[in-house]
Amino acid sequence: MTLRHIAVIDIGKTNAKLALVNASDLSEIAVVTRPNTVKPGPPWPHFDVEGHWAFVLENLLAFHAAHGVHAISVTTHGACAALLDRDGTLAAPILDYEHAGPDDVALAYEAVRPPFAETGSPKLAGGLNIGAQLFWQFGTDPTLRSRTHRIVTYPQYWGFRLTGVAAMDVTSLGCHTDLWDPRAGVFSSLVAALGITDKMAPVVRPSDVLGPLLPQVADQTGLPPETPVFCGIHDSNASLLPYVLREQGPFSVVSTGTWVVAMSIDGAPVALDPARDTLINVTALGDPAPSARFMGGREHDVAMGGDYPDPTDGDVDVILAQGIMLMPAIVPDTGPFKGCAARWIGTEPPQRSALRGAAVALYLALVTAECLSNIGHRGPVIVEGPFAKNSTYLRMLSVATGSDVHLSTGTTGTSAGAALLAVGASGATSALHTALPVDQDMSKRLKDYSAAWRAACVI
Repeated sequence: MTLRHIAVIDIGKTNAKLALVNASDLSEIAVVTRPNTVKPGPPWPHFDVEGHWAFVLENLLAFHAAHGVHAISVTTHGACAALLDRDGTLAAPILDYEHAGPDDVALAYEAVRPPFAETGSPKLAGGLNIGAQLFWQFGTDPTLRSRTHRIVTYPQYWGFRLTGVAAMDVTSLGCHTDLWDPRAGVFSSLVAALGITDKMAPVVRPSDVLGPLLPQVADQTGLPPETPVFCGIHDSNASLLPYVLREQGPFSVVSTGTWVVAMSIDGAPVALDPARDTLINVTALGDPAPSARFMGGREHDVAMGGDYPDPTDGDVDVILAQGIMLMPAIVPDTGPFKGCAARWIGTEPPQRSALRGAAVALYLALVTAECLSNIGHRGPVIVEGPFAKNSTYLRMLSVATGSDVHLSTGTTGTSAGAALLAVGASGATSALHTALPVDQDMSKRLKDYSAAWRAACVI
């Protein structure tokens, strides 16, 4: 079968998507979305996987009828695992990683958790470490461990629903799970400590084919039964993949969405500080990638409080001239300014105003620049996702990092990256980004603002 169109299941923290990607140029032919609503429980807050599954099946049927679907790939947010019982159904609902339950047993978990030097995984709040999730879930439900037959990471849960084949991939395991040793490329000591060694699904490459469709899935979608389903990949690493395959020399990719994740390739050697939310991600090729992140999309939404008009250059001029600054951190549990309390310097602009939009964009760029500094960034910065459309953010990021900034021309970098698992390295030759210029006068004023903002930060 010729792989002309790849359907990409893309489950982000805020929205679930299905995108149909053209294999020849990685452009998106069609995209549909639904909110990733969290159900309250019992037994704990969890993702609406059955709602997502119905959405996926319905739209695979529609995509195939309209355009033809020749392969399926998957990308999802991290910090998520599915516990399967012997008949392949969920042994328990999939925990929402923002639930604070794991914090209740944090001290006990620390007694078995491997050190940062082994895993490159910082201690994070709630269930952001999958190991902490499992430790808490097994303690909350004493029968869960024995009921669990296989543990799969989240992209592979959807692959399992499609093919019946259980697996894990290195990018999802290498996403601050505490379960992986990224330098050795093996499970960490935590897997044995939790007593789950025999429950971990096989670890395969993201580009491996899990198998063809289950007969009932083929019947419901109209897809040929032999349609290949690729293993899948963590979403930030999906954004990184086209550039890992194509770019030469040092560079960084900033994947934006609910999370802003900065990943450095061939950067300067630095000592990663887990207290500042740095970590080691693992690329689709299995290589460690120093990374840092903060909840930039969430901070944007909280700060703005709703829709607002796009800021003009005049709005940016007002913010710069009056020295109005938003200081970190709006979401204080994560990021390079973890534990700091957000505050305004100068007159706080009203919510949902263009002036506030300009100030928030400058803030988000400066926090992103701090993330990049903490992971030894060198070379150009490539911005993926929603922030690639924010010119104020992009200009400040260029000035604050002293780097050329490029932006993705695709709707979602995650879809293109996941589709590349099916297309292969030859598909990474298309130009996906363009340079962003910054004039000298604006550059000087942004540089002065950046220096003043950084001097006012409290770490």
